[in-house]
Amino acid sequence: MKVTFRKMKYKDIDSVFELESEAFTSPWPRQAFEEEMQNKLACYIVGMLGREIVAYGGMWLVIDEAHITNIAVKQIYRNLGIGQSLIDHMIKIAKTRDIHYMYLEVRQSNKIAYDLYRKKGFIENGMRHNYYPDNKENAILMLKVIL
Repeated sequence: MKVTFRKMKYKDIDSVFELESEAFTSPWPRQAFEEEMQNKLACYIVGMLGREIVAYGGMWLVIDEAHITNIAVKQIYRNLGIGQSLIDHMIKIAKTRDIHYMYLEVRQSNKIAYDLYRKKGFIENGMRHNYYPDNKENAILMLKVIL
């Protein structure tokens, strides 16, 4: 299975929103993705399997830092290495933009995502208490130094 990655386009928003809604208990509204397409600091990519969007990721690139905002893989394509490839692609983009630090938040209960980020070299860098609005769950702040 060969997943390719490309920059997200306006025409992708419906598919990305559908994926977001499947993946998260508190999904971003569709309008948020429309606004992100206008945000000059935002970089969103989609993972394609043929013509189907099976994953997406977004990050804000500010000076020498990247803040990962969203990462999701369609339920039926999870545990196939797509998430790892997506993160690798995001790191590759960050390197081309002279980014030295990547940050993200992950739900304290999301062991699968946490383990993936650890595997990709992210380390714990703090806690955001009551971060998620749906249940006030804490978020673990994670950091990766890019050399």
